Amino acid sequence: MEKIPMTRAGFTALEVELKQLKTVERPAIISAIAEAREHGDLSENAEYHSAREKHSFIEGRVKELEGVISLAEVIDPTSLSGTIKFGATVTLVDEDTDEEKTWQIVGEHEASVEHGLLNIKSPIARALIGKEEGDSVEVRTPGGQKSYEVLTIAYV
Repeated sequence: MEKIPMTRAGFTALEVELKQLKTVERPAIISAIAEAREHGDLSENAEYHSAREKHSFIEGRVKELEGVISLAEVIDPTSLSGTIKFGATVTLVDEDTDEEKTWQIVGEHEASVEHGLLNIKSPIARALIGKEEGDSVEVRTPGGQKSYEVLTIAYV
């Protein structure tokens, strides 16, 4: 199986979520199922069906997280330098609007556009890989063609 690249922070966040699901969420939902069973007829017991559905979701998420964690390859960006690659924190300027954006290129399981974490498989990240400060980058986005200039590259 192919390794899944991620930063230490992303790996830790997945471990924390897995621990929360196993030690808090799973026991709570098992208890809720047992309590709902005590209410009698299960065929018309909405609490029971809701708890079973949530239990199914939790078990699926636990299996997903265990799989991702087992294949994780933690990469320390501070040990890297040079052109843009996984882990780089890149400041770009939109050549049309002069709007600056800063992104860190991370693995797909830790990506969050709202938090400035860009999925390495995204069109922008793929276009940035291998570029240097001062380079211009053309990216095809759902909103149309965009042009960015790379202002800074940092590995923090």
